[in-house]
Amino acid sequence: MTSTALDRIDKIEASLWEAADQLRANSKLTSSEYCMPVLGVIFLRHASNRYDAALAAIQADQAAGRMPKRKLLAADFVRRRALMLPPQAHYKHLLALPKGSDLGAALVAAMEAIEADFEPLAGQLPKDYDRFESRLLEDLLRAFDTDALRQASGDVFGRIYEYFLMKFAMQGAQDNGEFFTPPSLVQMIVNVIEPDHGVVADLACGSGGMFVQSSHFIEHEGLDTMKRVTFYGQEKTATTIRLAKMNLAVHGLEGDILEANTFYDDPHRLPDGRPLWGHCDFLMANPPFNVDMVDADRVKDDRRLPFGLPGVNKARKVGNANYLWISYFHSYLSPQGRAGFVMSSQASSAGHGEAEVRRRLIETGDVDVMIAIRPNFFYTRTVPCELWFYDRGKPAERRDRVLMLDARQVYRKVTRKIYDFSPEQLADLTAVVWLYRGWHERFEALLVQHLGTAVNVAERCWLDEDADPACEPLDDFVRAYKALRELMQPFVASLPEGGEHEAAVADYPATDSDPVGAVEAMRMSTTDLSGYWLNAGEGFEAAKAFHRDSLVGYAERARDLSSLLDHATRATLRMLDLAEKQLGARDDDRWPTREIGRARKVLEAARGVAVEHLKRVRHFQRHATWLLERFPEARYRDVTGLCKVVTRGEIEDADWSLTPGRYVGVAPVEEDEAFDFEAAVTEVRSELSELNQAAAVLADRIDQSMAELLT
Repeated sequence: MTSTALDRIDKIEASLWEAADQLRANSKLTSSEYCMPVLGVIFLRHASNRYDAALAAIQADQAAGRMPKRKLLAADFVRRRALMLPPQAHYKHLLALPKGSDLGAALVAAMEAIEADFEPLAGQLPKDYDRFESRLLEDLLRAFDTDALRQASGDVFGRIYEYFLMKFAMQGAQDNGEFFTPPSLVQMIVNVIEPDHGVVADLACGSGGMFVQSSHFIEHEGLDTMKRVTFYGQEKTATTIRLAKMNLAVHGLEGDILEANTFYDDPHRLPDGRPLWGHCDFLMANPPFNVDMVDADRVKDDRRLPFGLPGVNKARKVGNANYLWISYFHSYLSPQGRAGFVMSSQASSAGHGEAEVRRRLIETGDVDVMIAIRPNFFYTRTVPCELWFYDRGKPAERRDRVLMLDARQVYRKVTRKIYDFSPEQLADLTAVVWLYRGWHERFEALLVQHLGTAVNVAERCWLDEDADPACEPLDDFVRAYKALRELMQPFVASLPEGGEHEAAVADYPATDSDPVGAVEAMRMSTTDLSGYWLNAGEGFEAAKAFHRDSLVGYAERARDLSSLLDHATRATLRMLDLAEKQLGARDDDRWPTREIGRARKVLEAARGVAVEHLKRVRHFQRHATWLLERFPEARYRDVTGLCKVVTRGEIEDADWSLTPGRYVGVAPVEEDEAFDFEAAVTEVRSELSELNQAAAVLADRIDQSMAELLT
């Protein structure tokens, strides 16, 4: 999926959420009450899309003689990863109901009909639509009935479903959002353990995100998920299980997900009757951190705790259950199995009984990789965490070694309070693991991918057919820039010298031709860049040479041109504002106000598109540079502040700590050329305003409490 396509989906997601959240506000329901009904509508919209696509494929096969013309069966649709929807569950049927119909009852009937026909969803779909007014439900249904969504693919709807899960998690719906693991952390786990076959399990599966990302990984390899893996999950909360089953269904997947408390229950059995314990090819999880009331007597003899209990208090409770999870995950693995899971950062260096469990675990040689994650990756918790990875099939030469990877300085700011990894950052961090495992060819291929993407983005500065066949970002800017200035010029040229407007007038003509000439120079540079890339040759050394001799210089020119376009636009708009607000331009016949207003909007939009394209060139060049600066020979080496391969002896000397920061050292401070001072000041002011509002509310509560005490 291209970046432009992703941008489009981002806009769809944001607009859908805005519409759905507005409906929530009008319904006076809490996020928890609204969560399941909205996700049910998303599920229904996607199920209808998949049905329509499968039906079209079936009819095409029948017309071509590849399939007999007979009554269709549910299996015909399942084979095409779709549900054979009963008539009353079709989205278009619901929208076509007569005015005044009871939409709440119709939606309940639709959900019940689907459950009756598809056993894995029995009892799982939301049916509490009777609490909504029909008008509100109609608005919600129509919000998900745009042309774009009627044609949307599974990937698009999967993203929308995950986006809504994320937004509900951010609002604190459903048990403080613990049902949802941020996608970038899930993707990091999938990238490291590569779950592409056999039994895949999640013992705290939440909304099923681990399974969905595993499916994306498998399908990226060109394979069929349901033919490659079997998903097993368990979760203690019935509502969360419903989220997971809907999430799988909306992605065309199935899994055996049971309600169970993993601390005490081991309910799954494989088809041949064997327990799941000891037979998982891959295990992934984001368990609840720091649970403190597990009954020690109930778990003390559990075969899933081969390293013993971590510590028991006087009340015969396990003081902190983190190491129960850590032990369980290891014990469920097959002799060649891999595991990846999220864990509290406190666990990697915890003392006393936990340290003893950790020592025994490390001595197995199965601990493979540890990745430190900075705070603010979770939507409802600000704590840092670590990703733990086991590999029971680790080769002999690495059995007494662990890769410590400190990713706390690698992040992307999503909002003021939430961070994640960009796709490129995920790829770069994964490349470190590849080198540790000796997979040099993958590292080299990623470098070539970054370089090729940078060239492709550079070429799209002139013609971006992914965005629009007529989108010519830099030329569009030049046209918009010239058009606005030509409209302004008669009035500006008539201004007398001197006066308070002198500085603005002086800056205005200074930028008159610079952007135009600079854009033309950039066009020639792009031609040179493309030619160099086509003739660069193959291999790692050729890629390095292209990066060094061509791309770095081009990206710097792109950065400079971006700054120039910003400056030229600001100078022009500053002159425009001065003319209209202080110099009486609106009352002058030489100032076509309406045309200038329209031209201003066109210029501002064109500048945004052009600058974004130029910045993306620099973005991919910097990722290529990040890889080459740290691993110039495409071979693993320890990098201060980032990564270090430590031996078992070094770990023992450090009190059996598995905290990456204890080993890798401190990274040198890097200049952030993308730092936006104006945006940072705006952000600080926004945060200060929020704090002031909270302080005012608290002060009112204190005053009210004091008044009550004194009366």
